[in-house]
Amino acid sequence: MRKKNQTTFEGSRVDPIIDKYNAEQGSLISILQDIQAEYRYLPREALEHVARRLNIPVVQAFGVATFFRAFTLEPRGRQLIHVCMGTACHVRGSQNVLEEVERKLEIKAGGTTPDGEYTLETVNCVGACALGPVVIRNEEYLSHMTPTKVSGLLKKV
Repeated sequence: MRKKNQTTFEGSRVDPIIDKYNAEQGSLISILQDIQAEYRYLPREALEHVARRLNIPVVQAFGVATFFRAFTLEPRGRQLIHVCMGTACHVRGSQNVLEEVERKLEIKAGGTTPDGEYTLETVNCVGACALGPVVIRNEEYLSHMTPTKVSGLLKKV
C-alpha cells in the first residue's frame, strides 16, 4: 500500500529528464537531481528506470542516491525546514527552537507531516554563526530565531 503523500511513479515524467542529458552515464548525478526536484525525492521505480535507460547496474544508481546527503529516498514535504544545530546556534538556543517546531508540526526532526506539506531536518552548521540560531525555510535563511518566532515562520510558508 502506497503512503498518501507518496507520488506515483510515471516514466513519462522521467524520460524527458534522462533525454535532456542524452542518457549519458556521466550525467547520473544531474539526472537524479532533476528527478528529485520533480518528485521531491527519488522513487525506487525512478532509480530502476534510470539504471535501465543509462545501462548501468541498479546498485550504482542506488549507491549514488544514498551516498550524497542531498538525495533522499523518502518523500519530502513541499516546505523544507532546516534547523541549524551547530555549536554557535546550539548555545544560542537552537534546541528550544527545534523542539517548538517539532511541537507545532507534530513531527520529530527527520520527519514529514502526514499531509506532505513540511519536512523538518537538522543540519550541523550552515556557516552563519553570528546570526544564530538559524532556521532555513526552503532556501531562505532566518536569523536570531526563537521559539516564539516559530508560529510566524510556519504561517509565512
